[in-house]
Parts: sequence; C-alpha cells; structure tokens
Amino acid sequence: GLENGQVVDRVETCESVSRALAANTQWNQVLELARSPHLKTILSNTTESGYDLNAADTANCAPPKSFPAKLLAVLRERFKAGQPGLMIIPCELRENNAELLRSILVKIAHEWKLDAAFIAWMEKSCSWHNTLVDRIVTGTPDQHPLLAQDPMLAVCEPYALFAIQEVPGIKRWIDHPAVIWTNDVLPFFLRKVRILNGGHSGMVHKAMAKGYTIVRDSVNDKELGPWLEKLLYTEIVPILEGRCDDPKGFAGQVIERFKNPFIDHKLTDILINHENKIKVRLIPSQEEFVKKFGTRPANLDEVLVK
Repeated sequence: GLENGQVVDRVETCESVSRALAANTQWNQVLELARSPHLKTILSNTTESGYDLNAADTANCAPPKSFPAKLLAVLRERFKAGQPGLMIIPCELRENNAELLRSILVKIAHEWKLDAAFIAWMEKSCSWHNTLVDRIVTGTPDQHPLLAQDPMLAVCEPYALFAIQEVPGIKRWIDHPAVIWTNDVLPFFLRKVRILNGGHSGMVHKAMAKGYTIVRDSVNDKELGPWLEKLLYTEIVPILEGRCDDPKGFAGQVIERFKNPFIDHKLTDILINHENKIKVRLIPSQEEFVKKFGTRPANLDEVLVK
C-alpha cells in the first residue's frame, strides 16, 4: 500500500509464535500452559460473534465449546495452581470488549456455582484492557512467491493502530509507533467501527449485486463510490462529530484505504456473520441519526431494510 506517500511492499517475518495448540485435541496441554508461571498475557481475537455462549458448556467440559467458557476454564486452572493473575487483552470488535468479556465470564462462573474466591481473583487480580485494533488484513494471498515456504503467509496494509485502555497500577508493556495508550478507548472504537467497518458492511450487498468480488473494485465503481461517500459523509460522520477525533478526515483516509491497489479484500469475507455485524456497525448509526436530526438516513435505510 501507500505509507507517507511512498509505495510500500515489504516482507516482515513474525518470530513471536513458538507453537500452536488446538484446544479440541490438546486441551490438557492448554491447561498445562494455564498453570505456567511464565504465562503473563492472554490476547484474543475471536470476531464479533466470539462472545456467543453454548448452552451445552459446563464446568466439567474438556474443553468447553465457546470461547468465553474456554477462557474461564483456563483462568480457573491458573487460580487452582496458585499462580498470579493475567493481563487479558481482547481484540474483538465489541464496545468496551474487556469489560464485556469479564462480565460474561463472571456470569458463567456464577451459573456454574464456582468458588467466590476464584471469581474475586478473576475480577481483581487479572487486568482487563479494553482495546481497538485497526488494520485491514486480508489473509493468505492466492499467489505469492513465498507461499511455497510459508503457507501461513498473510497480507496487510501498512496502516496500523492499536489502542489499549490503561488499567491503574499496570505498567505500559509495549512501546510501538502504532500503539496508543489511552484512558478511554471508546472514541477510537466508535470512529473505526462506524466508519470503516460500517462502510464495509454498508456496501457489501450492493457491491455483490453488481458482480464485484473485492472492496477496491467496488469503491472505484462510478455509482457505488459516490454512494459510499454519501453514506459516510452525510449519515455517519455527522453523528460522530464531537465524540471522536476528526471523523470526516478519518472517513477520507478510509476511502483511500479501500482503494489500496495491493489489497484484494474479498467481499465474501466481509459478509461473514453479517447480521451480527450490522447490529454494531450500522444499526446504532441509523438510530442515532434519526434521534439527532429527526429525518431518515436514506442510504442506511436502504441497506437495513427488513
């Protein structure tokens, strides 16, 4: 993509992954890791539907099916081993994601009638950090010279932002140009989810109906491009003014990012879990627009028609 006006096409080697464990087949090893004194942080990214629960999960499942229940089991194992609390850094695109995830785990713990001391440890000894991640990553390319030696190759844009909400008493554990430490991650969340993700989910059906398969071609369409600009600039940006930093400028950046000539962002990927996504990405903007201006947002209404 473009970075500071220059074309960027570089390969970065990820050297931080030492191994992978599959919970369904290696659950005992996962629990062994939970007991390790070397474990400090749990970072998750299970998508917007990742916090959904499974009614079949119980305290005796090995492993439970849902992500929240798995995490609860891991923390419970660590507590029983007498190890200190962990730093929990969820990256799912949910408002106040850490607070939400913690509340879900506490709810499950009470339903399972787990020990009160464990629940208190989980709430107080673990630090729960709300976050916002903003980077378009399109996964493994169909063709690339390095695919033969690295089947897990992934493509992403140069732009990156990782906003982490600070927790009193917890030191900043990473220093990176793309990382922003803040006392409130919500403005970053609103700006990104409503504009970038809202733009994606707002245009996806219209673009596919026109026969497009990737975002770039859709945005460059002579009809769909202006439609997207109207959606962002006249229906979404106005309800974000004063709630986040420069939503209009960010919308302009987003449109340019959508046009990235190096990123083939598939519309079918955006369409995954669409009904759950629009509850966060589009419906709140529609409702807030009506409440603020007393009129209907035409483009939002068009894509959210029942």
